[in-house]
Amino acid sequence: MEEPWNLEFVSYAVDCLLSFVTEFVQDWADNDMRVSIFKILLGWLLISLVSIHFAWKVYGITVNDMYHRQGTAGQNGGTPETATNFSGWESSAGDGSKPRRE
Repeated sequence: MEEPWNLEFVSYAVDCLLSFVTEFVQDWADNDMRVSIFKILLGWLLISLVSIHFAWKVYGITVNDMYHRQGTAGQNGGTPETATNFSGWESSAGDGSKPRRE
């Protein structure tokens, strides 16, 4: 049976979050230096993510084709068209006819 949430911990977490948000809103209203740095970094992050998104839309197929191996070897999640034959490996070891002990 699950234990009930410890209300003191939840209350403490909510108080910490509320004080952080209140301080952040106050700094935002005062246009503090920390908020200016936050705005610059947030803008940089958003521009980078949007740029990556559009670059992937334009060049994604080309990049994917560069790393996709062509052929019938069953690479990249495909299945081979013919069955793989390992009899050459078994016969070269010379002990392919020995019974298997478990």
